[in-house]
Amino acid sequence: MQDIAKLNTIAAQVRRDIVRMVSAVQSGHPGGSLGNADFMTALYFSVLEHDPKHFTIDGAGQDMFFLSIGHVSPVWYSVLARSGYFDVKELSTFRKIHSRLQGHPTTAEGLPGVRVASGSLGQGLSVACGAALAKRLNGDKHLVYSLHGDGELQEGQIWEAAMFAAGRKIDNLIATIDCNGKQIDGPVEEVMPEGDLEAKWKAFGWLTLYMNGNDMQDVLRGLAEAKSLTGKGKPVAILMKTEMGRGVDFMMGTHVWHGKAPNAEQTEKALAQLPVTELEDY
Repeated sequence: MQDIAKLNTIAAQVRRDIVRMVSAVQSGHPGGSLGNADFMTALYFSVLEHDPKHFTIDGAGQDMFFLSIGHVSPVWYSVLARSGYFDVKELSTFRKIHSRLQGHPTTAEGLPGVRVASGSLGQGLSVACGAALAKRLNGDKHLVYSLHGDGELQEGQIWEAAMFAAGRKIDNLIATIDCNGKQIDGPVEEVMPEGDLEAKWKAFGWLTLYMNGNDMQDVLRGLAEAKSLTGKGKPVAILMKTEMGRGVDFMMGTHVWHGKAPNAEQTEKALAQLPVTELEDY
């Protein structure tokens, strides 16, 4: 397990990558990406049992991860590159024509680390269920992880998959929900109130826990607890509290930066707030 200081350094660099990627093409989704930087860093650099140099689509013999909220691709691409799936310099091609790093992850160009296209919200949990069930049928003891948004839970397919996972006792699955309370059109509670999410996941037959997604130590604690709950006959859901735009003061506390790129002046201001690290910018 990586130490907290090292993981925080990586997360800081990931946040710099996110801002620079989105700014360079004036397109993308920085808000949720920044909010999930700590979680994704902890997952890929400390928790996942994976081999970046030997990536396979079927994920046999390794843990698997599925990003259901494909619009936060900047944070995923940064973490994939920084953990060794492809050259960090490729981050400079984000959202450009013919790039493997499109705004929403795709599989057409064969980007290592990406097993399924995502971006149409609500589909990722179904995919994760299938992958986890396949692992069980194949006698593979590794786990399947997925990341979702609280706004995404307004999609009915999520709850169909949740019902399926519990009904089939898929207990090698850990689904994390980014509860930042915001979506593209405004606060989740104003767009479509979701009530007591913990009660809902429990009612659907899942084991449920909380963690602070912007506190590295608590992320590690939460993921460790979730892992300890696998193999007990029920899937596991983590309700993760994050702040959209975390690390950049003018992006926090609002849904405006869900899918808006900063201009040159705003980019300079944002990067001034994000520590320069020994990992260096791409």
